[in-house]
Amino acid sequence: MLTLDRYHNLIDERPAFLQSGQVLRVVGLSVIASGPAVPVGDLCRIESVTGACQALVTGFREGEIILQPLGSIDGIRPGDEVRAEGHGLQVPVGPALVGRVIDALGNPLDGRGPIPGNIRRSTMADPPPAYGRRPIEDVLETGIKVIDTMFTLGKGQRIGIFAGSGVGKSTLMGEMAKYARADVNVIALVGERGREVGDFVDKVLGPEGLERSVVIVSTSDRPAVERLTAAYAAHAVAEHFRDAGLDVLLMMDSLTRYCQAQRDVGLAAGEPPTNRGYPPSAFALLPRLLERSGTSATGSITGIYTVLMDGDDENDPVVDNARAILDGHVFLSRALAGRAIYPCVDPMLSVSRLLVDLASPEEYQLVMRAREIWGEYERVRDLVEVGAFVPGADPRVDDAVARYPKLVEFVRQGLNISCTRAESLAGLTEVVGGAA
Repeated sequence: MLTLDRYHNLIDERPAFLQSGQVLRVVGLSVIASGPAVPVGDLCRIESVTGACQALVTGFREGEIILQPLGSIDGIRPGDEVRAEGHGLQVPVGPALVGRVIDALGNPLDGRGPIPGNIRRSTMADPPPAYGRRPIEDVLETGIKVIDTMFTLGKGQRIGIFAGSGVGKSTLMGEMAKYARADVNVIALVGERGREVGDFVDKVLGPEGLERSVVIVSTSDRPAVERLTAAYAAHAVAEHFRDAGLDVLLMMDSLTRYCQAQRDVGLAAGEPPTNRGYPPSAFALLPRLLERSGTSATGSITGIYTVLMDGDDENDPVVDNARAILDGHVFLSRALAGRAIYPCVDPMLSVSRLLVDLASPEEYQLVMRAREIWGEYERVRDLVEVGAFVPGADPRVDDAVARYPKLVEFVRQGLNISCTRAESLAGLTEVVGGAA
């Protein structure tokens, strides 16, 4: 009996699942291994001759596990040991992050040494319960006149900035980060060019914006799974500050590159492409990510996500899905940018779904009148530009033609200039309600 008890104790001490395995082969950017038996989303460590490499479990197939390394696959060979880390991806959190630039795994990129503190938080989390969210009642001032008046944002709202390439998404995001009245900014640069990261931090964001921001970077040359991790890490950091009772401004550039990274991971795991090359998981994970923003019982996360429209196509699948989930969308116009109107927000296509709740009845009517003026002028723009417009046929059109230049000047706002919402409303009232 004593001998049997000894064996029973040994069995109890053994782990319930396989802790290690071996590399079988590499397919594209995926590593196929015989183990360990761990769930999707857990981390493993691949021990190769060139050093250890972390990898994320992204799927299973016929008794084999599919891993996506968080780094280069160079040096990985058949037979290399794969060991379970025992947890998923985690990122450091805490006030020491404010003012720092880190990568998707929490490593500093700004050359200012290690980040003090060792509190870590899982990058994956469930969104707050739908019925447990506080109503969005407080206005978040961004310092941008056209946003604060015509597309007023609330603390806990989620909006998208939609535009083609080179129209000014990142610049507008940087200006809002500098002047928005939030307690802390969390900025994720997902899939950006390496050159643009330094320009954004040093020039667009500047010292004023950086001193109250956490910047998380994963450039376009990094593995797809690391680009995904940057998006999840940014939300985890924002959730930490929200749970501490702060109002957080979360900015992510861009949601399109997040979906492209998930496309790469999904296709490597064997998913079929279903919508312009995107697998089903790309759009199944989108609401789970975006719903992590919003209000909670303690604080709020206001989410601003840039969306790159491929070929300026408003019906691009990423654009269409994001527009359906978000609480508002700001479209930037290439035509307005070509006329040197910055920010080139198109009032005809943009909308804040919470404007009617956040603005007073007088403010709401003011905004509707401004949009009416813009729309009436656009309807007769061609006639005005060719000199064929004849005043007197319609008083509303005459009024729109007279007021439109002043409205354009109101929308135009230079860099490094901030306006309070009260000042912006007064300016819009003068344009819309004053003498033409």
